[in-house]
Amino acid sequence: MLLLSPTLLYNLRDRSNIHVPDRYGFPTAGAVCEPSSYQEAVNLHVWQDAMSAELHALHRTGTWEVVPLPPNFVPITCKWVYKVKTKADGSIERYKARLVARGFQQSYGRDYEETFAPVAHMTTVRTLIAVAAARSWTISQMDVKNAFLHGDLQEDVYMHPPPGVEIPPGYICHLRRALYGLKQAPRAWFERFSSVVSAAGFTPSDHDPALFVHTSSRGRTLILLYVDDMLITGDDPEYIAFVKDRLCDQFMMSDLGSLSYFLGIEIESTAAGYYLSQSKYIQDLLARSGLTDTRTAATPMELHLHLKPSDGLPLADPTRYRHLVGSLVYLTATRPDIAYAVHILTQFVSAPTTVHYAHLIRVLRYLRGTMSRRLFYATSSQPTLHAYSDATW
Repeated sequence: MLLLSPTLLYNLRDRSNIHVPDRYGFPTAGAVCEPSSYQEAVNLHVWQDAMSAELHALHRTGTWEVVPLPPNFVPITCKWVYKVKTKADGSIERYKARLVARGFQQSYGRDYEETFAPVAHMTTVRTLIAVAAARSWTISQMDVKNAFLHGDLQEDVYMHPPPGVEIPPGYICHLRRALYGLKQAPRAWFERFSSVVSAAGFTPSDHDPALFVHTSSRGRTLILLYVDDMLITGDDPEYIAFVKDRLCDQFMMSDLGSLSYFLGIEIESTAAGYYLSQSKYIQDLLARSGLTDTRTAATPMELHLHLKPSDGLPLADPTRYRHLVGSLVYLTATRPDIAYAVHILTQFVSAPTTVHYAHLIRVLRYLRGTMSRRLFYATSSQPTLHAYSDATW
């Protein structure tokens, strides 16, 4: 039997209108507070509730059973990870405490085998939205609560109890379901999800295994899965409703309604089509960059610029350069106007210099002045694929 320490028992006191907690767990007007350890979080009421909710989810799905530790087995450990979930406008949506197994302690062949799991390509996400716009389809978004907990483990994995949970001496947690952090957790979850939608008549796309298609005489239904977030669209509303009910029966799901915010991308649906932007992402990127001025740039890069590895002096710490360039790569999903500049900057991530960093700052200043630009998929466009190639190839 699992015993919850008194500090993790669900607190039923009214804490409405809670936003950012102070060190006592109550709202302040300051920055978002995310604890770095269990010892810090256990003293904050909002994080006590979050950990309690996570433990209840673990017990509800039968994630582990308490058994005597078998001989010759080395159990792994786990930790709590805390995250404040925000909406597209930056406001707080909820406080999330996630129990994560230390998968780096696993050994291949002992407690895990295959680990690969497909993830939807960003090209597929954009194509799905473009097709939905051209055919005037509504896109619904759903979220799987504790997605990895739904994956069944085929291997024997033993784990020490999490902080805040007491078990009898000499006993250990034998995992029956996948847990975040386990090497095989993404694969186990994807296999479980695939089996459920396949039983409902869906088949995976030949071009992206994370895209599932169902076709009938009434129309077509598409499901795109990105870890625990999914998009559902098509021209068969009755079957879409049936699929949603089927998924809710199998998993703990949240129906988020029409698509508005997905993977850091803000989506606005209008009668004319879909607008995609990453303005909040750009704001966060500028805040992390450390820029202290308010200057802007008219273009992301100078005309006819030719950068060389030997330009400038090597950066003493290239970490920030690499982090910012990596963030810009993801930003090109909705900002193709910076694609060429980012392509050039990525060539120097192994040994960036002061000159390369200066041109990186120019891209950031360009984004600051063009933050409102959006990618538009019109309903009047035709779902026709156009291919372009260089004249010399």
